[in-house]
Order: sequence, then structure tokens, then C-alpha cells
Amino acid sequence: MIPSVRYSNEKMREIIATAIMVHEYPFSVDEDSIWMWAFQYANPDFHKVTHKTAGNDCLALFEMEKKTLKKLLESVSKIGLTTYMWKSSHQVVEYMVITGHFIDAGWNLQKRVLSFVKVPAPRRGIDVVDAIFKCLKTWGIENKVFSISVNNASYNDSCIRCLKENISLSCKLFLGGSLFHVRCCAHILNLLVQDDLSTIKDIIFNIRESVKYINHNDARLKAFCDVVEQKHLKERKLVIDCPTRWNSTFNMLSTALKFKTAFASYKEREPHYNYAPLLEEWNQVEKVCKLLEVFNLATHVISGSEYPTANLYFAEVWKVKKILDKEIEDEDIFMREMIGPMKKKFDKYWGERNMLMAIASVLDPSKFHMVSTCFPLIYSKEDVDENIKKVKSSFEELYDEYVGLCLQESTSSVVNLDDNISSSSQLNTSVVTGFDDMSMLREKEVVSPIKSELQDYLDEGIYVPNTNSFSALDWWRNNNMKYKMLSKMAADILAISISTVASESTFSAGGRVIDEFRSKLNEESVEALICDGNWFRQKYNVKKKSKVNITYYNFYK
Repeated sequence: MIPSVRYSNEKMREIIATAIMVHEYPFSVDEDSIWMWAFQYANPDFHKVTHKTAGNDCLALFEMEKKTLKKLLESVSKIGLTTYMWKSSHQVVEYMVITGHFIDAGWNLQKRVLSFVKVPAPRRGIDVVDAIFKCLKTWGIENKVFSISVNNASYNDSCIRCLKENISLSCKLFLGGSLFHVRCCAHILNLLVQDDLSTIKDIIFNIRESVKYINHNDARLKAFCDVVEQKHLKERKLVIDCPTRWNSTFNMLSTALKFKTAFASYKEREPHYNYAPLLEEWNQVEKVCKLLEVFNLATHVISGSEYPTANLYFAEVWKVKKILDKEIEDEDIFMREMIGPMKKKFDKYWGERNMLMAIASVLDPSKFHMVSTCFPLIYSKEDVDENIKKVKSSFEELYDEYVGLCLQESTSSVVNLDDNISSSSQLNTSVVTGFDDMSMLREKEVVSPIKSELQDYLDEGIYVPNTNSFSALDWWRNNNMKYKMLSKMAADILAISISTVASESTFSAGGRVIDEFRSKLNEESVEALICDGNWFRQKYNVKKKSKVNITYYNFYK
């Protein structure tokens, strides 16, 4: 059968280059017999391309897509950045990835890898600043940065301080730059959970070894299965965790809890099994899992694959604070001693970053509902009104700054037009054009946007969605003409990420791109493969296959 569409050799090479970058295939992908059959089916005259040609095609495609993305960024008002560092196991160098987060003209939340570059050793804050600023200049967005999200590495404080100073010289940072530095919330939650899990590390070890012991051979698995049946347990699988990922450890513990009676009975049958936790230890695991359930849900929203808008952060982080405040008062000394260090770390983070999340929540159509509901449950009666007042005054100040910026831009455009008129009039001073009258009209037009727009928004009443699929961006897309100034604020703030996971996930691809067979790739080729792979996956809505970190042991096949 002859294909209805016959692709040219150039188009076939473009398809190969796209596949290499999207799916991280080797440059020799067309040497695969099935691929070659498909290529020659689409074009009988197609011939294999060399590794070098495939690499050059990838670089050419990268430059072409880079121009397209640069054009898109020209229409963006503000952009939020996330950054992360990573050391390749096949190259003795460190890489830094910079990811841009923004809302496009169609009110779609976008994220794009903007840079994947080497950072010279020894790593210093100033080297990171230079790399970030070079990236901003390359893309022409040095005056569009709203915020940058980083983890808690010590060098980041000096890095952000220097970057903030440099950017503020040519670009206004809102609220005096207080929203510029965003600490990764997922990193904070991870630190808290590690504190939590360290208190029961011996119990975790026993549960992990229990799962391994039972799964060692079919006889042990069958014996445990018999116990499960006798106990009339509905669960039919055990889970082994990946120790470096706390959410998989949580999954292992919460699953093992359902078998706690079976583990005890199994111990009576199996004399060599010595890992069964005691009843008191199971009680501790149950309390820890109850706490981790909140952390797990919060992390899923903040760092999940669905990629949330900033208005959703406040509620999830508040839930974490709420349970920490509650458990610190627990009668069990085990819980109080465990929660104490966690609460101290979290309160420090909350005190620094709750303003950004609170402002973002006000840009949700529920307005001040979340702040008014949560703050009385967080703060003492004496502090509630003061903290709500701070959020309101900051929100109003931010709005005023947007109004002022709009005024400045409008005035600047009028001045430029007047300059053009003056130049034109100098060529022929005898002609009366009437531009003087038009200038007077422009002066009347260039007035501050009516401030009641903010008051109208707050007075309109809260919007309660009747579906779980509600999107704040959809609401602003439908109401941006009604709230022209506030919609600009919403577009800039709702795009901010309080997690660096978007940047960290890039390194899962980095580890595959810079494997043992590609360790000699130069910096330009590595960046092209990483960036273009990200861009094309976004363009064609292709999701990367995630690595499985949990193993399930089923009792029944």
C-alpha cells in the first residue's frame, strides 16, 4: 500500500530529530530496522543519516524553536523562574537548569526550560548569578522577572541578593522586592518529613525488612497469604519503598499498617522471622502516617504533575501548619517531641512566605475567604486582625504599584508619540495639523485606572465553583476585560511556582541524555537536547514516562 502523504527527506530528518529530543533516543535511532521500515514506507527514497547529521539536525531544530519561544516571551508581561543544580555522574561538572513559568495570551499556564548550562567549580553564588543573568539577557527577559524560586542551599541567599540588586536597577520589583525570593516549599516539607521519619527509623527498617523477608521465596509468601486469609483482610499486596523518596516510604508504612495483625501471626509460624514490630510501634507508625497523609496531599498539589496555579498553595500549606499546631498539643510525649523541631522549621518558613501565598489566594475568585477562614485558626485572637490587615494593605499596595506602572507606560507612549509629532512639524512648520488638540485629548485619556476596579472585585462577592475541575485561569480569562488591571496582577502572580520540582525533574532527563555513551557531548548539544525535548513535549502534550520507585508484591496472581 502506498502512503497517501509522501514526506520529503528534509521532513523525515526533522521527524527523526524531534523523536530523538522528545523521547531521548540515541542519534542512531534510524539504524533500528523497524524505524527504518517506517521511514522508507513514508519515503522509499529515504536513506540513513549519520550520527553527526542527526546531531546537527537537532541543533538546527533547537535554533528554530528557540526563535519561536523568544517571540512568545515578547508578549509575556512577567515571568517567574525556578532553578536547580545537578552533578552528572558521567561528567565531572555541575549543571544548572533555569525554568520559566508564565501565563500566555490565552490564559494558559506555561513552563519552559530556558537554560541548561555548566557552572564552573568551585560553585559560588556569583557564578550562579552570572549564569542566570546571561540566560535572561539571551532571552531578552531581564526586565520581566517577577520572582525566582530556589531551594535552601546556602549559596542561594547571596546569589538571590546579588541578582535582586542587579535586576532592580532596570526593573521595578513589586512590594520592594519582598515577593522576589521564593523558597521551595517542597524542599521545606521534605526536611520536615525527614525529621518525622528519623524518629521511627528503626521501625521503618523492620517493616522494610519484613516485606523483603516475606517476598524472599514463594513458600514464605504463601504462608503469609494464608495468615491474611485467616484474618479476613481485604488487602492483597505489600509494598517495598525506595528509601530516598519519603512518599514511597509513607506508602509502604500505610500499606503495612493494614497487615499489622498478620505480621504478628506470621511471626508465630515462622521462627526465623524477627522483624515484626511491637503493638506500641504500630501505634507510633499509625500516628506518623496520619501526619504524613497531610504532607503527602500538600506535596502532590504543590509539586504534582498537574502543575497548579499559585492560588492553590495557601490552602495546602495551611493544612500542614494546622496539623502541626494541633499535634504539638498531643498528650503523647512521642508526638510532642517529634513535632517540636518540625513546627519550629515550618513556622520560620511560614513567617517568611505566607504573604505571597495569601495574595495569590485573594486572586482566586473566592477573594479573602481563604485568608479570613484560615487566619483565625492559625493566629491568636490578638494577632488575627493585624495579619489580615497586613494582607489587605499589601494587596492594595501591589494594586497601586500596577496602576502606577501602567500610568508610566501610557505616559511614555504619549511622550514618544509627541516626539514623532515634533520631528514631523519641524519639517513643515507652516502646516497646522491639529495635533495640539489631540495632545490635549491624550492628556485627558492618560489618567489613573479607576481604583474602584479593586473595590468592585472585592465587593462583588465570592465565587463558589460547583465542580472540582474549576480553574482560576478560566475565570480570569472570562473576566479580564472587566478587571483589566487586576487581570494583569493575576497573570503575573498565579504563574509563580513555590516549588523547584519543575526544574529538578529536568535532571531525570539530564541523566538519560548525558549517559555513559554521550558523556563527550559538548555543552551546546546537551542544552539543545534538554531544552528542545522540553519544548516539544509541551508543544505536542507528550508526557515523559516516570520511573517506578515502588514495587508491589501481590499475594494472588
